[in-house]
Amino acid sequence: MSEMRVVGVRVELPANQPILLLRETEGDRYLPIWIGSVEATAIALEQQGVRPARPLTHDLLKDVIGALGRQLEQVRITDLQEGTYFAELVFDGDIRVSARPSDSVALALRIGVPIHAEESVLAEAGLIIPDEQEDEVEKFREFLDSVSPEDFRGADT
Repeated sequence: MSEMRVVGVRVELPANQPILLLRETEGDRYLPIWIGSVEATAIALEQQGVRPARPLTHDLLKDVIGALGRQLEQVRITDLQEGTYFAELVFDGDIRVSARPSDSVALALRIGVPIHAEESVLAEAGLIIPDEQEDEVEKFREFLDSVSPEDFRGADT
């Protein structure tokens, strides 16, 4: 299992489909996951440090977890079946809850817990970007610095 970090979210044109891009913390593989626009907005807001006036769903879930006295310890991307990713939230006491990776990552960013991907998922869907494409990754990072949550509104899911 590899620890992952969130590179960011971008909208893939022309379909306006948001993509969550993760990268191994100690490796060269990237993991692209197509997600919904609501989850893309939630991830982008958190990465940019934007605090909405009222809690969004992922903020609410974070508050509920704390109010119940539980602790989220990590998020795991566990499987890939027919193009659909699966994840689980791992709580204290080894309690596990199945979840979508997009929701799991949005929650992990808010709580500050590690994100891991199973080796089988990385072996199947992980991408290694050659050195000559590193400038594309830099362009992607620049895009992430300039994108706003409004860019995700109205995207097809």
